[in-house]
Amino acid sequence: MVCFALYAATRATTRAYRTLLEPWGLTYPQYLVLVTLWIEGEQTVTTLGDQLQLDSGTLSPMLRRMEQADLIRRERRSADERVVSVVLGPRGVQLRSELAHIPRRIATGTGLPDEQSAAALIGTLHSLTATMLAVTASETAVEA
Repeated sequence: MVCFALYAATRATTRAYRTLLEPWGLTYPQYLVLVTLWIEGEQTVTTLGDQLQLDSGTLSPMLRRMEQADLIRRERRSADERVVSVVLGPRGVQLRSELAHIPRRIATGTGLPDEQSAAALIGTLHSLTATMLAVTASETAVEA
């Protein structure tokens, strides 16, 4: 079953990240927030939630804990105070170099032979995600 293979691969990957991040006291979702901010810079809470596919009930408490640990800062935008931006905090900036080895360790763990194979797998997984979300959306529309 494809679904079980995906589930098992996801659990194994998450377990690998948990083990690698444990010395820094980070969870995998917290690491994903940091990586997003390292790569893309400042994000609104809404954009961050969309990118990580996390609802506000999950994201807000996590961001609060990250802010308490100086990993991030949440700031209200002066133009529209309803919009909250997330930026790296001092510890979040520092961790970028400390955690630079993690992508290589995970890449090695995949067993993929090269970057092209990794890119192909990522493309397939993105396509699978989009089509599964479309199935869910069409089923929800039919029920309504």
